Amino acid sequence: MPDRQGHANDADAEQLYALGYVTKFNRSMTLWENFALGFTYLSPVVGVYSVFDVGMAAGGPPMIWSYLVATLGQLLVCLIFCEVVSQFPISGGLYPWARRLVGKRWAWMAGWIYGWALFTTIAAVAAGAAPFMAPLLGFDATPRVTTTIAIALVALSTAINLGGTKFLARIAMFGFVCEIAGALLVGIYLYAVGRHQPLRVVFDGSGVAHGGGYLAAFLAAAVAGLFSCYGFEACGDLAEETPNPGLSVPRAMRRTIYVGMAAAVFVCLALILAVPDMHAVTNGSVADPVERILITDFGSSGSRLVVLVVMISFVSCILSLQAAASRLIFAYARDEMVAGSAWLNKLAVRTQVPERALLLCGSVACIILFMGMFFQDAVATIVNFAVIGIYAAFQMIVVGALWARRQGWRPAGQFTLGSRGMAVNVAALVYGVAAILDMLWPRTPAEPWYVNYAMSATLAAVVATGGAYMLILRPYDRGDAPAGDASALGRSGASTVPAGAAVE
Repeated sequence: MPDRQGHANDADAEQLYALGYVTKFNRSMTLWENFALGFTYLSPVVGVYSVFDVGMAAGGPPMIWSYLVATLGQLLVCLIFCEVVSQFPISGGLYPWARRLVGKRWAWMAGWIYGWALFTTIAAVAAGAAPFMAPLLGFDATPRVTTTIAIALVALSTAINLGGTKFLARIAMFGFVCEIAGALLVGIYLYAVGRHQPLRVVFDGSGVAHGGGYLAAFLAAAVAGLFSCYGFEACGDLAEETPNPGLSVPRAMRRTIYVGMAAAVFVCLALILAVPDMHAVTNGSVADPVERILITDFGSSGSRLVVLVVMISFVSCILSLQAAASRLIFAYARDEMVAGSAWLNKLAVRTQVPERALLLCGSVACIILFMGMFFQDAVATIVNFAVIGIYAAFQMIVVGALWARRQGWRPAGQFTLGSRGMAVNVAALVYGVAAILDMLWPRTPAEPWYVNYAMSATLAAVVATGGAYMLILRPYDRGDAPAGDASALGRSGASTVPAGAAVE
């Protein structure tokens, strides 16, 4: 390794030591590889293809503007995350950030919600990939077949993640190149050859407004944009595996938003303009408009090639999700915040990755998927928690940063917003609360209450069980790692040392 890189790693180790930790992670992930991890987690192709039918049925072509709203709103959240990770570049992302901003109990709950959201998202993406892969393998997409394929995809992801940080980084980079190239080629082809709609269609919501104004329809369709615009935080989950993370990770986070959401809008617009029968899509007559578009414009063989590229995007997304979840579990265990900490906080000797945490992530996701063969409605409800859980955990960091600012925290990392920090923080909170309320309000009043409030009930159940675990077993009292010290560090620049470490 070049001396310059060696010196950088020494400085990173010293910074981490000053923050209270010593780790044996391999800092081999470059800025672009860290970005690729966030991009493949956000995965514009997966996001658009997964909810295109939902967005179109709810809001028609103007639903594309929800991507712009989500981009601007999540960029505010991202900027707050950038300030926090720049000062606290610690593996595990949201959990250690919440710990330093507010304290142990706040961090424990943020990590609990975020962790379950990641588990369910891994299961959701694998389940979403299975119907695409089944025809490629020559099978009918029956529940048993799709569940088997989904579990196999999670197992494949686990095996790749166990190969080490550098191997994961290379696969993530390969996934990024394939996804962005595929999105561009498919989009350009649809724009040039498969276009059936005029551009002005993205301003026409008359087909879904039902005479009562378009706002309600747009808010219902906004889940399309909200579903597609997270994943940038994964760059921070692997902060201890990236050289100079205080500068590199904030750059990778912002780049994930810029490139990922630009690609999402490009893909979504291409699909909208390629819809042959807009009325059939908006009224739900076409169950899978993406499949119809691909077969119509690419033919059977061509559509299979496109689906193959889509599958690479799905697999890359699962990989990145599992990497993020495993680092969260490792961070919990390192601070003795969860049962089995002594078993979960070990890194593999050869690959220097948290292999036991990775196995746990894969196992939980597979259990959720296996339940789907017997309790499909129940699992669908659990999977719906994925998005709301991510947004709720995000807002715990936004609220935590705002609270820390009120206590005197002045971000002291290599990336700061300066005097604009408070305004951006408040705006990020307003956006986040509005997004959560939009996701929670009942879409179909005629349906039973458990359908309309399934997402709210699932979130409440996760918070309640986490609260009971925290209050009864008091896991946050076991470790003595630093907590709640952001305001003190921001004011004085003081540092901490690892618990039990010798000070030379």
